[in-house]
Amino acid sequence: MPQDTPTVTRKTRDEIAAAYRSPPWWYDVRGFMILTFAYNSTLPSQLRFFGTNFGPRHLEVAVGTGTLLEMVLKWRQRRGLPPSRIVALDYAESMLAGAIRRFKGRTDIELLHADVAELPYESDSFDTANIANSIHCFPEIDAGLREVHRVLKPGGVLAANVLLYPEGGGPLANIADRINAWGIRKGILFTPYRAEDVRARLQAAGFEIVEEARRGNCHEVRARKPVSG
Repeated sequence: MPQDTPTVTRKTRDEIAAAYRSPPWWYDVRGFMILTFAYNSTLPSQLRFFGTNFGPRHLEVAVGTGTLLEMVLKWRQRRGLPPSRIVALDYAESMLAGAIRRFKGRTDIELLHADVAELPYESDSFDTANIANSIHCFPEIDAGLREVHRVLKPGGVLAANVLLYPEGGGPLANIADRINAWGIRKGILFTPYRAEDVRARLQAAGFEIVEEARRGNCHEVRARKPVSG
């Protein structure tokens, strides 16, 4: 079983935001490499997973430069899925600036500089929420999950994927471990997780698990805010 990396000092919220001050184009290139070699995930699988979780009012957490969100929305449009009113937020201002340029002129998308651990919205405000490729970057994951739970309406669904420690050995697992350690040192990754930890944290935040699966080195999970209780 892969081991944690206790000797690496993890960054604070502001240090992580500072680590994302790369130009948006470099963030996207770097993200593709990490997706391929650390997450061992594919873009088509992410489009299917996140693209099916949009209600009438949708929250997109840690939108980054908006590249994936734009692809997801085009994926939905090609399939004739209904439009949504979207609030997309990020704590890294340079990444958010890329999304603001990308979605300029779109009245259906509100872009906001905000911290997921302190969402500026009333309880029961959103039908759905997506957290794509970023829960493992949250230094305050439990507070973030509690806040997403709070702002979802009863019955609202969160779709999220979380970077896991790679299983087994071999060259691919070794590459993933090295990329993860580099990401923690640089500040673009807080920590990978284990599936049972992700499940426990979601349940502690008040969610009930709808479905979950391991895809590559990612734990994909849909979790619902209970209708009562």
